[in-house]
Amino acid sequence: QVENCSARIAALEKAILAWHRTTEASRNLATIPGIGPITASVLAATVTDPSAFKNGRHLAAWLGLVPRQNSSGGKDRLGGITKAGDRSLRRLLVMGATTVIRYARSKAPGVGEWLKGLLARKPARLASIALANKMARIAWAVLSRGDVYRKTVPVPAVT
Repeated sequence: QVENCSARIAALEKAILAWHRTTEASRNLATIPGIGPITASVLAATVTDPSAFKNGRHLAAWLGLVPRQNSSGGKDRLGGITKAGDRSLRRLLVMGATTVIRYARSKAPGVGEWLKGLLARKPARLASIALANKMARIAWAVLSRGDVYRKTVPVPAVT
């Protein structure tokens, strides 16, 4: 029975990878660090029209990757993530973000400085949610422009 399930999983993965190779949006999404072929395929199949979202922040909110806001008496409190939207896609993005965090911790300086700063201030689980939010925003930009991801390199200030 386990072998039967393993064979079905392998066949499904093969079908997903074949779809990924033939879909431009999925291939473009796979250029984002932390998003592999399966996550890219699920994201491309789920978000077929990026213009349905005003910006990347709205996509991240739709996926439930933003803090829950509780307000009372003029006092705002931010809680855990809202968990709205597609649970499996949110999980895939968080798993990809966790992998990027593991990579950033072990590599040379200059790799993931924003992430290293965040990890110095916050727990790793919270940092993985923040990075998943950022990946969702980048994914919206990639889908909207129909182009591959290009890492922006910060330019030092000239004094």
